[in-house]
Amino acid sequence: MSICTAAMIALALGAADDAMTYREAKSRIPVRELPTFWIGDVAGLAARLERIERGTVRVIARSPGGRPLHLVAFGTPEPVARAANFNSAIGARDASAYLDKSARTKPVVYFIGPVHGHEIEALTGLVNLIEVIETGRDLRGTEQPALRALADQCRILIVPDANPDGIARFEPRALYGMDGRDLRFWGQGTWADDSLCGWPECKALHPMAGPRVGFVGCYFNDAGVNPMHDEFTAPMGPEAPSLLEVAREEGPDLAVSLHSFEAAPALLRPAYVTTEVQEQARALAAAYYVLLEERGLPHGGLPNVVPEGGLHPAPFNLASAVYHVSGATVFTFECPHGLTSEKACAVDLEQILDIQLTLYEAMLRFALDAIASGKPGS
Repeated sequence: MSICTAAMIALALGAADDAMTYREAKSRIPVRELPTFWIGDVAGLAARLERIERGTVRVIARSPGGRPLHLVAFGTPEPVARAANFNSAIGARDASAYLDKSARTKPVVYFIGPVHGHEIEALTGLVNLIEVIETGRDLRGTEQPALRALADQCRILIVPDANPDGIARFEPRALYGMDGRDLRFWGQGTWADDSLCGWPECKALHPMAGPRVGFVGCYFNDAGVNPMHDEFTAPMGPEAPSLLEVAREEGPDLAVSLHSFEAAPALLRPAYVTTEVQEQARALAAAYYVLLEERGLPHGGLPNVVPEGGLHPAPFNLASAVYHVSGATVFTFECPHGLTSEKACAVDLEQILDIQLTLYEAMLRFALDAIASGKPGS
């Protein structure tokens, strides 16, 4: 397909008809000093993680660009007998053949950081969560005793840098105060004629590589692979398989893939999971939104519980795959960037951090309540 034809298709699908060069995108980055609690790149992350004392850190993969993906774990894993993988155990009508989660005394909660490198809010949130578990304070110096106490009752798994190539390519370090065109450039990238790829048109070419491509957006690793939509049975990149291996080995009760967008914070409906898992995600969303309201923070609507179908069914994505290897209650979370666009959710950097930390608190409470009620993840 020619570049011209691709552009015509993009227009027909409603893509933005404007363009941006890399030089223009660089010139639009605000001159600013981001606060010290804001973590907007992977430079120095390894050194920061080396200082962890209460948990463990290991490299679970290296990106096409040679950058490490880290797994930070807190809490001792509880040995539980297993005889089958999750898929086979479900076929046997006995999920405990995979892993008897009811035999554990602590829930296992899995946080997957940004697989889209410009969605840096999750990197900031997770590094602050690590700091809270380590010291009791976030990187602002704010005491977080409730969050730390909850974390100490759980097995916590954190991958703060799930697409380090994309994160390294993200030069603004925060989209806060920028607009939708900046989001499209740094997020989805451009075609070879400098027209903005836009969403969801950027997913129509995968890997994002070759003569049709201009600037490779931060959705993608250095090989042009979007880890959220890897070919999970025949992986194109190292990120998704390593993230799924953590889920397969640990069997989390609750898991999240952390993302960002323009709108108010929202838990999205997990696709290609049981209606029971969808209902659990909806219940967690309701509890989370209550906490946000109590703290004067915005939120979106509750996810619906629906089967797959329609002309454009939901994709089977990384969150879906996490369920199918581990039985976790899993969902995708979207956090606002703090853009200046007319329809964007207006939040500042401190509010973004509070939105992230409040989500983690809601998740840990939900997981602990499930253990207490005798109904951990499948």
